[in-house]
Amino acid sequence: MHAAQMIFQTGCLAICLTGLAAAQAPKELVSPEPTESGISYGDHRKQQLMYWKPTQTSDQPTPCVFYIHGGGWRGGSQTDANLMGMLPNLLDSGITVISVQYRYIQDALAENVIPPVKAPMSDCARALQFVRYHSKRFGIDPDRMIAVGGSAGACTSLWLALHDDMKDASSEDPIARQSTRLMGAAVIRPQTTLDPKQMKEWTPNSWYGGHAFGRFAKAGDKKPAQFARFLAAREEVLPWIKAYSPIEHVSSDDPPIYMFYSDEPKIGQKQGDPTHTSNFGIKLQERLEAAGVECELFHKGSDVPHASVEAYLLDRLSIKED
Repeated sequence: MHAAQMIFQTGCLAICLTGLAAAQAPKELVSPEPTESGISYGDHRKQQLMYWKPTQTSDQPTPCVFYIHGGGWRGGSQTDANLMGMLPNLLDSGITVISVQYRYIQDALAENVIPPVKAPMSDCARALQFVRYHSKRFGIDPDRMIAVGGSAGACTSLWLALHDDMKDASSEDPIARQSTRLMGAAVIRPQTTLDPKQMKEWTPNSWYGGHAFGRFAKAGDKKPAQFARFLAAREEVLPWIKAYSPIEHVSSDDPPIYMFYSDEPKIGQKQGDPTHTSNFGIKLQERLEAAGVECELFHKGSDVPHASVEAYLLDRLSIKED
């Protein structure tokens, strides 16, 4: 058996049982209510969309925010605080909002998806293609879509925006023939790499990422021990790391990127929240600028035009009257 697959399989049963044992949370009240929810883009119960039409109806296709929630690819909500805080202003500005639900790491383990992170990321790519194929149903302009998300959802948004087009032009499936290219990404505290070596060099107290590629934890482990195991196994899972790290997909034809962080970058120093540190943003910005790609990075002490994702989206996507 391949070493990476052995790493993947270790401890899978424990994670699956934990996921199955979790209580079903009551349905939350959403305001404003979505125009439509429970729209299936796949066969799994989590492969669903909800969307909101703009407040004012229009005969013209509208720009679209394609929202991917955070939660470490292990939880979260389609209607989390990041989205709901900006939703009214987006809708009032003539922007359609579509929010994606996707399979989690525990679902991937149950289905033997290798590596586990492939499930949430490929789901979001498929959801994007589904939306583009049904652009008339949603009333959107498929060429004016920006991916938005926080944390793991931000990582996925960047991965989509920077990845080469994943359409399959020869597929018999018309949805698979749709482009995955975006107008851009505007994200909140993203992880820009899933490489433990890079994370350790940028932020010495990093501990995140092993769950994306297998099970590196043992009973009673603390996070540094889990991360050390992930780092030690890096070479065995390096092809997966490169495939799913946004920074590895940067090229000169990529769309503009906006990143928001709340802390001050300190490369090579410990950070209070190493999983969401602006060190991630500084390093991706360097790579993007070297490739000639527009990038705006907000962090503590920065001086940039937009102090929030919402402000950036309203500037880029609002329908302005002549």
